[in-house]
Amino acid sequence: MKIKSAKFVKGIVGSDKILEENKLQIAFVGRSNVGKSSVINTLAGVKDLAISSSTPGRTLQLNFFLINEKIYFVDLPGYGYSKQSLKFAEKMRKMIMWYLEYNENKPKKVILIVDGNVGPTKFDMEMMELLRENLYDVIVVANKMDKVKKSELAKKKREIVEKLGTENVVYFSSKTKQGKEELLQKI
Repeated sequence: MKIKSAKFVKGIVGSDKILEENKLQIAFVGRSNVGKSSVINTLAGVKDLAISSSTPGRTLQLNFFLINEKIYFVDLPGYGYSKQSLKFAEKMRKMIMWYLEYNENKPKKVILIVDGNVGPTKFDMEMMELLRENLYDVIVVANKMDKVKKSELAKKKREIVEKLGTENVVYFSSKTKQGKEELLQKI
């Protein structure tokens, strides 16, 4: 895939007409502060298309970005961390689950973004299981690979594959753009 145009369309928190449109959707899901927005920006080649923050829990809605006038990239709120209340964190979790499980126009693919330096967490493994149960075509993106020490690289890659049970992993860095072309091809 070659991205020629990208623009933010809208953010939603529940049912909306945008979900009824006959456009493919690619969902980006992952823990808070794992770099979902940065991955979208890198793929689109637009620095501030998706707003990113160093503060976890900033994406509070499903953000729709129109790519090449025909596909939506959907940036979901992060899971697993929030300085907000437990009630608020549960609300975000329910929004993610609603979109992934009950949305009639389900995404064609789900990009599960994990921190390549930290490795998959319990939350990442639970999300992968949910995606498998719902028969999603999942591409795992191990982001922040530029932070992994060269001596740890092979070990980290093996850990990601083993913990998530898939070889369909793109090793990515928003900073260096490593993995950008590979991910665009898989999308």
